[in-house]
Amino acid sequence: MKEEMTTKKAGDSMLGTIVNTIAIVIGGLVGLLFGQAFPEKIKKTVIQGIGLAILLIGGSMALQTKNPLILISSLVFGGIIGEGIDIELRLQHLGQWLERKFSKKGNGAGFTQAFVTTSLIYCVGAMSIMGSLESGLNGNHNILFAKSMLDGITALIFASSMGAGVLVSALPVFIYQGSITMAAGLLHGVLSTQVIAEMSATGGLLILGIGFNILELKEIKVGNLLPAIFIAVPITLLITRLHLGM
Repeated sequence: MKEEMTTKKAGDSMLGTIVNTIAIVIGGLVGLLFGQAFPEKIKKTVIQGIGLAILLIGGSMALQTKNPLILISSLVFGGIIGEGIDIELRLQHLGQWLERKFSKKGNGAGFTQAFVTTSLIYCVGAMSIMGSLESGLNGNHNILFAKSMLDGITALIFASSMGAGVLVSALPVFIYQGSITMAAGLLHGVLSTQVIAEMSATGGLLILGIGFNILELKEIKVGNLLPAIFIAVPITLLITRLHLGM
């Protein structure tokens, strides 16, 4: 009975990733079959609508904080670490290296290039990481559901121009996001409710940044702010201890 409950809980936490994977496959198939029939202006308007929804999701998550000082401190120290490492630049270099490695001339070059390019787009980013963490920690799939809509539309666009390699990118998305979700689920029993809430609130602000980027309102280096999600853990514990000690 206990094993059945554990299996069910694991399946529930994976729901966001499963939906995301299916969305990429369906979007890719529609793109292969009917992609050319969708005007560019329709695609752009739908993506803008999703961008607005992402702002709503991020804002509602950020409001979960019980102490804005934790958010501010996490973003400051996380930003310092992220800029020092320059996460966004390193991810960009990784993508370029993988594209050069797998996009050599040959019979399957086009297929491989489509697979590598879209895999990186779908896997690399704060939305993928934060959405997977949120699914594992809180069983909240809203971020990954929003990401699924975005990925489905972009899969449609990419598949219509790049081919069937886009569909195969659903596999690394499932493995990558699923691994993060399962790892986060293991931490759920270790981290306190307050710590999880502050991690989610900090991640919510980063999701807001993604929304701004999608709507092209302001370019924010969300990747370089990713450490803030994890910095929120020791800061929350420290502030809690200081509060209890007063």
